[in-house]
Amino acid sequence: MKIARLFGAAAAAVMTTGALVAVAVPASGQDLLNPDIVPAMQRDLGLTHDQVLTRLKNEDVANKVTEAVRAALGDAFGGATYNAATGKAHVLTTNAAAVGKIREAGAEAEVVKFSARQLDSTVDTLNRAEKAAPAAVTGWGVDSATNRVTVSIVAGQRGAAGAFLAKSGVDTAAVTIVETAAQPSLYANIRGGDAYYIGGSSRCSVGFSTTTGFLTAGHCAALTGGGSLTGSNGASLGSWGRYSFPTNDYAAVRTNSNWTPLAQMNNGTAVRGSSNAATGTSVCKAGSTTGWTCGTIGAKNQTVRYSEGTVYGMTATNVRSAAGDSGGGFIAGNYAQGVLSGGNTTVTYFFPIGAALSGTGTTLKTS
Repeated sequence: MKIARLFGAAAAAVMTTGALVAVAVPASGQDLLNPDIVPAMQRDLGLTHDQVLTRLKNEDVANKVTEAVRAALGDAFGGATYNAATGKAHVLTTNAAAVGKIREAGAEAEVVKFSARQLDSTVDTLNRAEKAAPAAVTGWGVDSATNRVTVSIVAGQRGAAGAFLAKSGVDTAAVTIVETAAQPSLYANIRGGDAYYIGGSSRCSVGFSTTTGFLTAGHCAALTGGGSLTGSNGASLGSWGRYSFPTNDYAAVRTNSNWTPLAQMNNGTAVRGSSNAATGTSVCKAGSTTGWTCGTIGAKNQTVRYSEGTVYGMTATNVRSAAGDSGGGFIAGNYAQGVLSGGNTTVTYFFPIGAALSGTGTTLKTS
């Protein structure tokens, strides 16, 4: 099928149930932007102004293509990454016969050994064996870039990771051990990115507005005993709704009538919905300590072992963050990705937005 143009916008060919269809996407990154996202991405990703605009446009197309191809491939889907060099989705598959259709859909194709479901199953097996993991094992999760599950271990302790894998019973061919410089720690000291306070002292950050208040990190509630809430102006904020930590890291706050939840981040970025952007996609975070910082989405379905408890199903990023940013929102373009959980000097994790909304029974506020 030829690439078409619809209403002045570029159109990408995507695959649904084996057929190719055209999907309209923005002709320019301009309508995705706010005044702060361009300089932040320039600073943190080393891009020029025009490169930022091009990247946002390409990522929007790539994510639409990925979602359609994922549905068409089913169990043969092996994961996907965003290739910044080519501006295309890079789709992995266990079915060599599907390569042609993937390329017709506008994506790069690669045949791999493990399907995404197999890798997720490996993570599930490790999760069930989590209590047997030594403290030096800091977490594990799916890395679509390598088509493996990576197990992170404190530098110099690889033997401990090997012993844990042997006990877990996983297929070690699907696993790669990687060393990390430091144990991750929670960033819990509390529109998206604004500060709020718990019990008058602990500070976390607003993630995303909901129709009844906002989402944030669950440990901000759990580790403070669900204390009283005040906004950055010192006024009473509302009350805690559902929250979960450890295992998950999400919480909902029901704001009182003095507050109006807005579908935007605190730098003016509009929130138009939510998505599950591919590894390699640029992403920015709003937090009350480090502000607006950007990077790229890394490995997914990550199990992270904090000293306070283990959290499953998170996404890794290289976005800069610090204590007090906990709960802050990660957004790709104008689409919510998740709320900040924690990290160390090289990686920051967020808990996915879909699971947070489902777990709290809330609805994202969108524009």
